[in-house]
Amino acid sequence: MADESRSFRLEVISPDRIFFDDMVEMVELRTTEGDIGVLKGHIPLTAVVAPGIMKIKASGEEKEAALHDGFIEILKEKVVVLAESCEWPDEIDINRANEAKIRAERRLKGAEGEINESRAELALKRALTRIDLGSKYKS
Repeated sequence: MADESRSFRLEVISPDRIFFDDMVEMVELRTTEGDIGVLKGHIPLTAVVAPGIMKIKASGEEKEAALHDGFIEILKEKVVVLAESCEWPDEIDINRANEAKIRAERRLKGAEGEINESRAELALKRALTRIDLGSKYKS
């Protein structure tokens, strides 16, 4: 059980599920302004989430998840992350992520005609996040 004096509720919600909803001591994630760590008592804040690895610390344990885009809202007693998608390491298909990385790199090199460069860069960041986290936990 999380230490009540140092814990707060973390809700991570994606369009297809409630990814996480529990008491935690800390959450770390990447925003468009840089990495952020949140402890109980953090000032209220709303920020745009960027693709990266989210670390959740609760009851002396740390969990990691691939977090792709969204928003974070830090309130007095809880933190809400509205995520485009979020995945635990065991949910990541590394082969598929490698294929997505290759496609994104090809688009960025201009091999596929007209592209939306920002979408291709975002796809590459998502693929790299998945590869990084999935490889770390692969047995």
